[in-house]
Amino acid sequence: MIDLIQNNPDLIKWVAIVSAFIFLGTLILVPYLIIRLPADYFNQDERGKTALSTQNPPLRFLLLILKNLAGYILILLGIVLIVLPGQGILTIIVGLILIDFPMKYRLERWLVGRKKVLSAMNWLRKRAHKRPLKLWFIDIFTVNFH
Repeated sequence: MIDLIQNNPDLIKWVAIVSAFIFLGTLILVPYLIIRLPADYFNQDERGKTALSTQNPPLRFLLLILKNLAGYILILLGIVLIVLPGQGILTIIVGLILIDFPMKYRLERWLVGRKKVLSAMNWLRKRAHKRPLKLWFIDIFTVNFH
């Protein structure tokens, strides 16, 4: 591994640039998406259908392939960034968010149901003057939103 780093300074430079871009992108994109979620987004048992899935199936299929490909690339890059300088874990998480796998929505609901995650998300929503996320599957009144 040390030989790889010493023999490829340009590769290390590019990995650092991509890592910084992903880190800055998540700092901007994640809060934006959390704020845009409807307050009852996680209350459905299954993820709802999008307009794109019914109106243009070939375009949806192409976008689905590209999104999953980007997710797998980010996961691989994140694994590399765990060893090299960069945001490895964060990059892997972003990759997991992009890919589709069975029971993904259930995993998302489980994560949002964690007290600290929900508190952080609702703190962001409160700062943006949005209603807190309401989760019917946990006792919402036991979560501290401050």
